[in-house]
Amino acid sequence: MPPLDPAVVAFALLSAGVLASFVPLVPGGVLSTLGVGYYWAVTGDPGTLALLGFVALGGLTVAVDLLGGAVSARAGGASARTTAAAAVAAIVLLSVLGPFGALLGVVGSVFALEYRRHGDVRQGAHTAAITAVGMLASSAMQAVLTLSMLAGFVFVWL
Repeated sequence: MPPLDPAVVAFALLSAGVLASFVPLVPGGVLSTLGVGYYWAVTGDPGTLALLGFVALGGLTVAVDLLGGAVSARAGGASARTTAAAAVAAIVLLSVLGPFGALLGVVGSVFALEYRRHGDVRQGAHTAAITAVGMLASSAMQAVLTLSMLAGFVFVWL
């Protein structure tokens, strides 16, 4: 059986990165960066400067993934304690219920803890809603970034 073409492997990883960007806490940026890195390691292309650009874009994508929920919770008025608890809930429920569990864990814990903190259902719901919108916006931003990496790779590869 002939070995796989490095372009096929890179394209598959870059495509998986785009798809993974729609799933909370799945590292789409890492998959995309691995695709470009693999192609570079095998072929030496793209050049070092382009590779560094792809790695920086992949790193930005990972940062958006990891910080999206926390930043949106803080923007909605959640306390630092609530934000930290939401991150823990996301990790725990991710392992039990998958990506939906991560979203449910963050939004549910933000609502519960902010309701407890303020004693106001509206305040808790408002903060949880902003957090949910922020997490969805984070996924959209990750999709744009990983899609940019895929388009950039195709442009450089052609």
